Amino acid sequence: MANKLVSDMCLPPHLAHLLAARRLTTAKDVLSLPEVELMSLLDAGLATARDAVCHVSEFACPPCQTALALLDERVRLGGGGRLATTLCGLDEALGGGIPLGKLTEVVGPSGIGKTQFCLKLALLATLPECYGGLNGRVVYIDTESKFSSRRMIEICQKSFPQIFRQEGLAQKMAGRILVMRPASLSDFTKSLEQMKVTLLQNDVKLLIVDSVAAFMSSENERGTTGFTQHPLRWALSFLKSIAELTRIPVVVSNQVRSQSNDDGYHYSFEVKRMGDGDGAERLESHLVAALGIQWAHAVTIRLVFESHSGQRFIKVAKSPMSPAVAFPFIVESSGITLLNDEGIDVSGPEITSIRCQGTIHIVDTH
Repeated sequence: MANKLVSDMCLPPHLAHLLAARRLTTAKDVLSLPEVELMSLLDAGLATARDAVCHVSEFACPPCQTALALLDERVRLGGGGRLATTLCGLDEALGGGIPLGKLTEVVGPSGIGKTQFCLKLALLATLPECYGGLNGRVVYIDTESKFSSRRMIEICQKSFPQIFRQEGLAQKMAGRILVMRPASLSDFTKSLEQMKVTLLQNDVKLLIVDSVAAFMSSENERGTTGFTQHPLRWALSFLKSIAELTRIPVVVSNQVRSQSNDDGYHYSFEVKRMGDGDGAERLESHLVAALGIQWAHAVTIRLVFESHSGQRFIKVAKSPMSPAVAFPFIVESSGITLLNDEGIDVSGPEITSIRCQGTIHIVDTH
């Protein structure tokens, strides 16, 4: 809860005014400073600085809960709260669907089906509960202009034809999806700063970012890589806090990028192939997930979209409630359809790799 606002903490008036005057607006602003530096900034003694840290910590830190309390909450919320994907095998593996209050990452190469998956999730969240939806609004942050209203209506028409027979219901659902298209990383961070109020005031039940990695790519092309890391770390922290505060699922899609050829080593699980005519072996080049190790550790669920042997797969690469398993799928007019609900067990290095038409793409997980 590093981004919890000091103004929302009900601090003693004298302390709240002091922090506001020094522009210490979030818990992170206060708690990340050494005591001596905080004393200097507040122009106060050690007792006042420690009092500020104590009060902010009390409000910012999540309360301790017993295992029994967590179990009771899970039962009360009906299994912990899930947004069903309607892909039966995947939902079963995830304990019912995309978890509420958690950060879920969808990663894979371009054109594999990530946006199709996100569009279907957005549709499902707007559905009435009688159809398995969350009966709420959706905020869809579309950074690559891939959101298609026409495609979403097609998915809805083919997946839930009964809805289109009810006058005005399809229009009502479409009106529940708020699409935002920030033009830059700076616009994106500004949008997030206003997001908590928007989510709480508008009964939003799902937040999708498709994709945050696009900003990193555009900044890299302009040669400003060194300035993107802090904003991206901030965005990650903020998205996690949004999920925890609002108890809604937050889904972020991730791209893949090329790894530098200057690395002086190779992974043991890179694919080998024969050379031209001299019989020499060489290693295939591979890619890594565009967002690196911090995102890898921060997400609760990682779904890898990959393709090999002429087939596409959704792989549960990280989940606290499921072993690694892959499901073959196709993309139809109704969206993504699994070809096998049983799934295929995945083990070893295959868990953390992304395969795309014979090339291995490595996901940063360590």
